[in-house]
Amino acid sequence: MNRRNMLTAVVAAATLPAILSSTAAFAQAASVAGDAEKKHAEDTKKVGSLSLATSRVAAEKASDPMVKEFAKWEIAEQETIADILKSMETDGKAEGALKPPSQDEVEKMLDAEGKASLEKVKAANGAEFDKAYVAAQLDGHKKLLVIQEDYLKVGQNREHLSVTKLARGQIKEHVDHLDMLKSKLG
Repeated sequence: MNRRNMLTAVVAAATLPAILSSTAAFAQAASVAGDAEKKHAEDTKKVGSLSLATSRVAAEKASDPMVKEFAKWEIAEQETIADILKSMETDGKAEGALKPPSQDEVEKMLDAEGKASLEKVKAANGAEFDKAYVAAQLDGHKKLLVIQEDYLKVGQNREHLSVTKLARGQIKEHVDHLDMLKSKLG
């Protein structure tokens, strides 16, 4: 009996350094992956916030029915993505109810370039508004696509990667739709 205990102690002592070093390596890898997820979420929220802010304006101000419809779809999508990304940042219980960001939260996410772009879109009227909105959306969606594709090259978190893959597909569809709208508007 004592031999078993002694043998167990020797094996444990021999394997402890390997276990500790692999745990430290895993923790370091998780930290690096966490940084990639944080950067992706922040970049997506920043560009997505501009898309949401301009779409909220376009839902009321667009003159072309197809532009107005796109704005409504974009609002629903961006509010959902913002809610998902926010819920992924916390360890709280998941909820089925959508909690869209307030206008104040959206505007706080905008950088100087985003604020200037929003003001440019707001200043336009009629057909010029529709063109400015579609151009801003097309530019933003191209930026969002690059953000998603860059993250997919380095991401480590399965759930975050899955959300990103879904978002990338939607973004590609939106770029095609926005190209059609741009051609239609002239």
